[in-house]
Amino acid sequence: MTNQVQRYRRRSRGFTLIELLLVMVILAILAAVVVPKMVGRSEQAKEAAAKTGIASIETQLNTFEVDTGRYPTGEEGLQALMTPPGNAQGWHGPYLSRAPIDPWGNAYVYVYPGQHNANGFDLYTTHGGQDTSGNAINNWSAPTGQ
Repeated sequence: MTNQVQRYRRRSRGFTLIELLLVMVILAILAAVVVPKMVGRSEQAKEAAAKTGIASIETQLNTFEVDTGRYPTGEEGLQALMTPPGNAQGWHGPYLSRAPIDPWGNAYVYVYPGQHNANGFDLYTTHGGQDTSGNAINNWSAPTGQ
């Protein structure tokens, strides 16, 4: 009976420290390869969503302009797409159901008259608060990577 007990104890000891360290090293190598690729994809997806959001808001602003004969003023902002401004004749909205939020959780920035689009408006996102100049994702730069 002692031989059987000793064999059982040898089999049920578990993993050695070397085996555990080897598994941890393999997992760390896999994480070092996979995680950076996934992080980059997430940011790319947010940037694509922000560009789509800007294009959608532009469409609604242009519809507002066709209906009323003007774009919302800088003071009225994008709120004019949801509730009619007092002096907007021909308003057929709401053009948006709620205030647009970029993928980083911030409001899109609307400027009228535009500083970059002289005969229109500037619309941009602050890219998660990293770029308050609007140079990252906006409606005045040529599309990149397309």
